[in-house]
Amino acid sequence: MGKVIEKLEDLLEWGGTLKDIICLVLGGASLAVSLFDLVPLPFDAAWIAIILCGLPIILEAIIGLVTAFDIKADVLVSLALIASVLIGEDFAAGKVAFIMQLGALLEELTVSKARAGIEKLVHLTPQTARILTAHGEKIIPAEQVAIGDRIRVLPGETIPVDGVILSGQTSINQAVMTGESLPVDKTAGDEVSSGTVNQFGAFEMEATKVGEDSSIQRMIRLVQSADAGKAKIVGIADRWATWIVVIALSAAALTWFFSGEIIRAVTILVVFCPCALVLATPTAIMAAIGNATKHGFLVREGDALERLARVSRITFDKTGTLTYGTPKVTAIGACSDFTEQEVYAYAAAVEQFSEHPLGKAIVSCYKQESESSLLQAEQFTMIPSEGVTGIVNGKTVKAGNLKLLNHVPVSHDLAVAAGKYLLDGCTVIYVAVDNSLAGYLVLSDTVRQESANMIRDIHTLGVQPVLLTGDSQNAANVIGRQLGVKEIHANCLPEDKLKHIGAYQQQGEEVCMIGDGINDAPALKKANVGIAMGGVGSDIAVDAADIALVDDEIKELPHLLALSKKMMRTIKLNLTFSMGLNFLAIALAITGVLGPVVGALVHNAGSVIVIINSALLLGWKKS
Repeated sequence: MGKVIEKLEDLLEWGGTLKDIICLVLGGASLAVSLFDLVPLPFDAAWIAIILCGLPIILEAIIGLVTAFDIKADVLVSLALIASVLIGEDFAAGKVAFIMQLGALLEELTVSKARAGIEKLVHLTPQTARILTAHGEKIIPAEQVAIGDRIRVLPGETIPVDGVILSGQTSINQAVMTGESLPVDKTAGDEVSSGTVNQFGAFEMEATKVGEDSSIQRMIRLVQSADAGKAKIVGIADRWATWIVVIALSAAALTWFFSGEIIRAVTILVVFCPCALVLATPTAIMAAIGNATKHGFLVREGDALERLARVSRITFDKTGTLTYGTPKVTAIGACSDFTEQEVYAYAAAVEQFSEHPLGKAIVSCYKQESESSLLQAEQFTMIPSEGVTGIVNGKTVKAGNLKLLNHVPVSHDLAVAAGKYLLDGCTVIYVAVDNSLAGYLVLSDTVRQESANMIRDIHTLGVQPVLLTGDSQNAANVIGRQLGVKEIHANCLPEDKLKHIGAYQQQGEEVCMIGDGINDAPALKKANVGIAMGGVGSDIAVDAADIALVDDEIKELPHLLALSKKMMRTIKLNLTFSMGLNFLAIALAITGVLGPVVGALVHNAGSVIVIINSALLLGWKKS
């Protein structure tokens, strides 16, 4: 018996969606031929629809009953099909089969298949490591690295395992783990994580966590475990299927018993078929997805909007989501002997040969904001973890941290002014000219222009915004104050974001997560709904999410929230109408007013009305 079931399952899966579409087209055409008697055939053309659309439904019902005694809507449909055929009502049987298969296809088209996010994350795992032995440097597979091995990491390479720097200075891009917008300077004694990228400067490290214990492997496990916990929503028709089948069979049997007319019993089975009920949800979802697409959202999961309508909290990553994700020069301070423009010009000139992301940001901002061209710089020198020096217009210029300035005196007033920016989580670059402090530049991530209005609109929809960020508490607090976000969790690693979302869910709240980085992938999977920034976001974040914001216009997020709630109201209206029509048709069938064919046509009209009501969502706009 088991082998027979396996053969039936293989038969149903053969051909996939293309086969289903072809069967529906042929089935619909055959029903038209049958209804209007367009082509003379030796048999009723409706049999084509019965075989192509009805047979798969009957097979599904048999498999469900035999393997798990699982009563779904297709059980009642199968009974109605078989009963209609037995009494010669072929058109009614074909029509019911066609409508049910149309609903199944719509549902299939709205449900996403398996995603490749985890596989892409696996590809981030470094494949090789450069270990140092008594016989020199040797490249080995990363999985063969042992705790205590000495490893050399060159500029631009991904760190293969977790460890501690033994010698050398560099700057590490930790966005893969923390989402921080700015690179972090590292030197001997500092810890580094696998999967993060060495920006410049070679260094040597000792391996402390390898294989499955490394940071990148822990990230992969987080994504896998979070995805496994997200259950699919069961279709409303299948949820009520057992009761529908019992009531339908009871009503048909009693009607046959008291009236003695089997045609009335068959009509009850036909009109009891949940055609409009099956179409109520997928048609509304597809129309809402079409609307969302016009507003820049790519809905990857069919039931994502259904889940989104129920969320009470939206957790935001900061960098690249509420902010632009790239450091900008946001303020300039100058000592009395220099102007702000001179400080800016000297800093940009000496940084123009720098490979450091902060140096590149200064030069980029200067070119965008200043009408003057870059000054020429000579004898450029980069000092890792400190800054850069060079000769500009015959003067020695230094740009970096206080360690680089060494014995250059810093006035109390300037130190206090710069200290305020440091408390806000900004980065301060000091500029000295001929060993005299000229001033400083402030670099920070900048808030998107539309973020404040978007947060306010979310509040009006009754949803609480929450900030989850890997940045420092001070930087997070500044962004929170600017945007009106009161609930803030800073210094979050991927597992911390996962814990915070899990805690909300344990309290009975449904959570939406919005992020852009690889480090957000586990949280996007764990949340009831994950929304990724598709334009600036990583491919892995997009693959982990249910919805991708293609153009990064987060101002459209309130529209998406309101659309999801409108979609649910449309679905409830569809369900109420379809159930009301069903009960009315049943009453008429019991009294003999409706026959199987007319009952099938009434059902058809109900299905059309449901589809039209759902289609109104396509052009809906938030008021």
